Amino acid sequence: MSGEDPLKTYRGKRHFERTAEPEGEQGEAGEGPRFVVQIHDATTTHFDFRLEAEGVLKSWSVPKGPSMDPKTKRLAMPTEDHPMDYRTFEGVIPRGEYGAGPVIVWDEGTYEPLKTDFVRALAKGHITFRLHGRKLRGDWALTRFRSADDGEREAWLLVKGNDGHAAPRPAPNPQRARSVLSDRTLHQVAEETAE
Repeated sequence: MSGEDPLKTYRGKRHFERTAEPEGEQGEAGEGPRFVVQIHDATTTHFDFRLEAEGVLKSWSVPKGPSMDPKTKRLAMPTEDHPMDYRTFEGVIPRGEYGAGPVIVWDEGTYEPLKTDFVRALAKGHITFRLHGRKLRGDWALTRFRSADDGEREAWLLVKGNDGHAAPRPAPNPQRARSVLSDRTLHQVAEETAE
């Protein structure tokens, strides 16, 4: 990894005197690489899919949320790396701040890379991994299908592997979904913050 701060972009988009989001540092590896899926009701409601790698949370915005159906491919747009302590962040990002709106932790857990050199596979644009979450389990893949070199924004696909955890059910309704940390909905988080 180069000497450049991987959280520079993250920090440059936020005013920490106004937002409760963690400023964060690069994290140390724990009992296994962690993942988190947050639901974020910003300009548009979307799921933020984050995987721990190189001491940060590599992040993708998944507009329709992860699908348990292996036949359904979900668009996943990369976003800036986030600090490790972001994986427990719930609250409301205030108006005027980047990504203003409520955030909940929809799922979290650990994951196993299914390729030996996960960081190199990530750089090449195709990673496979097994999730051990409270809601998401089994094998998944993230594959880059458009690079920033093409003159457009980089884009990936998130796809569920065809295993015993696969099911042809739709993604959760983000407005009704509940946090695995607090059992709150996006609406409840927004209401509690407004009080």
